[in-house]
Amino acid sequence: MENGHHTVRQLHYLPALGAAYGVEVLSFARLREMDGAGARTRPQRPDFHVLALVASGRGGHVADFETYHLRAGSVVWIRPGMVHRWSDVNGVDGPLILFRPGFLPDLGPTPAWDLSAPATWHLDQPLRPLALLAADHLRGEHDLAVRMPRLASPALLSHLLAALVLRVRPAEAATPTDGGGGRCHDVFLRYRAAVEEHFTEWHQVADYTRVTGYDRRTLTRATRAAAGVGAKEFLDQRTLLEAKRLLAHTDLPVGRCAQRLGFRDAANFTTFFQRGTGQSPSTWRTADARAARGQGEDTPCPRPPVCNTWSVPGAPIPSRG
Repeated sequence: MENGHHTVRQLHYLPALGAAYGVEVLSFARLREMDGAGARTRPQRPDFHVLALVASGRGGHVADFETYHLRAGSVVWIRPGMVHRWSDVNGVDGPLILFRPGFLPDLGPTPAWDLSAPATWHLDQPLRPLALLAADHLRGEHDLAVRMPRLASPALLSHLLAALVLRVRPAEAATPTDGGGGRCHDVFLRYRAAVEEHFTEWHQVADYTRVTGYDRRTLTRATRAAAGVGAKEFLDQRTLLEAKRLLAHTDLPVGRCAQRLGFRDAANFTTFFQRGTGQSPSTWRTADARAARGQGEDTPCPRPPVCNTWSVPGAPIPSRG
């Protein structure tokens, strides 16, 4: 992002020494132990995935301007590029899995890991012990790899991560099986990837027909089936989300934000933003900053005692020193 003061931390995947396998398994307790200053309560933007399971306790986090309440059974998936903060995880326990983009094997099309999927959902009671057991298995293999590198197997770690993801994905995240459902979803995935690559320069669906190989009607039909909105609205929502990120988490002037997002000028950007939010960029930015101050965003949380109690009974995994 731009030079200058930012209120969001850019987090890069930097695994602990000896743990560079594309995945790392921590816990909320370990997060609190490493973060005595409370930096976790301030906005951060990781370039890696964070998958967390809440085994016990209650708390909260904020991801891309949505507030989520955490309780036993909550699953959190922070995908690369999302801006989030752990607003309150002092009383929460459970595993956190950090992994690089591309480390997870291809599991087929499913909304569970779509960029547009919710950051948090809830796991039904019968599945929680199985999910924690899967996390324990991954944790055990990861710890073994750290202690005895000659026994490390990145492929095994990757597949254990895949097993965990398949266990915690939302119940509705099923691969389409109806007549043209699979093809429709493939079209959407291609469109979504193109939008993610070009939304800061291309603002019309027609711009994406060439790179995807599909006409506007096909893109609109596929996007509506997969995301519940038309292709143009999907594109506008992605652009609007990035606009909010820039306004809320940087001190860039509105004109510079417009330039970053590929608009001809600030007036054009303001018209777009106002159509999507009902407010001008400046008004929205002021209101968001006021709301953040009201939530105590810059107040660090006190350091809680360190514990690690999320392991499934009968399958304990020792904490990493």
